[in-house]
Amino acid sequence: MPAPRLLHRLRDCAAVRRYSPRTADAYARWVRDYVRFHGLRHPRELDAAAVRAYLTYLARERQVAVSTQNQALAALQFLYRDVLGAPLPPVDGVAPAKRPHRLPNVVSREAVQRVLAVMDGVPRLMASLLYGAGLRVQECCQLRVKDVDLGRRELRVREGKGGRDRVTMLPATLVGPIEAHLRRTRSEMLKRGARGGGYVLLPHAMARKSPLGTRRWPWCWVFPAAREYWSQERGRRETHHIDPSVVQRAVSAAGARSGLAQRITCHTFRHCFATHLLEDGYDIRTVQELLGHKDVSTTMIYTHVLNRGGRGVRSPLDHGGGSGGRLSGP
Repeated sequence: MPAPRLLHRLRDCAAVRRYSPRTADAYARWVRDYVRFHGLRHPRELDAAAVRAYLTYLARERQVAVSTQNQALAALQFLYRDVLGAPLPPVDGVAPAKRPHRLPNVVSREAVQRVLAVMDGVPRLMASLLYGAGLRVQECCQLRVKDVDLGRRELRVREGKGGRDRVTMLPATLVGPIEAHLRRTRSEMLKRGARGGGYVLLPHAMARKSPLGTRRWPWCWVFPAAREYWSQERGRRETHHIDPSVVQRAVSAAGARSGLAQRITCHTFRHCFATHLLEDGYDIRTVQELLGHKDVSTTMIYTHVLNRGGRGVRSPLDHGGGSGGRLSGP
């Protein structure tokens, strides 16, 4: 089976399994790289030893992270099990690598404000939502107008990580900016519609059930891409949501301009959202629901980065005894 047909079948199997498009794309990239590593040989000609050799190459030569190696293994297991119908037998060295315990990167509230202060436009509004609502960058990009409730100050996240929906807050300070942004967005979408475009893709079978919904305001993206694209398949100009890389680059650049020593990413804002809520005394179950974590143990990691040590423990040096003398540097 030629490589294009193999990858096409992989994407079909991923769609049947209800995998997200991003997961299907990632699996296709790993399968393509795996085939190239073994001299373009068909995967049916390769066994578990070949998989082990490839994973070893990723770890030793390319020095990928553990999570990256595990994703490559998951892609190959999916290829053999679901696409080729020949599950990999257990082989030494193919077991998923154990992910090391890492603490999330969290900065102070003042540092967050410093980063936001050097941003502007749509990236700043989106970064404010990442911090103020605890959104993942992809969740923020995929917000639709109908998912924003200005009256109740709520955001409904559809099909977040693990395919789970959840409701989180819309910060009161962002109600005005979001309302103004939506007015501008609606005006732009009306202009695109007048030019024969303005179509958006609907999830799953909604396009068939409600074909007119592709141009209705509630289904429009809150953060549409700046340009339309021509869909050869449907023969029309469509609007996709803004690409996450736009926000990621803006946040990274803002972190550098702010002068902070810490590395700032979009996910840093989500980490700060959780940690600062716990510092304010909100219970961990509430934070778990707002973040959309399946298990509270995932949320528990933020108790290790609180200013209070996670358990309200105060250092004995801070109890008034002092150090008996003036501290000096080396």
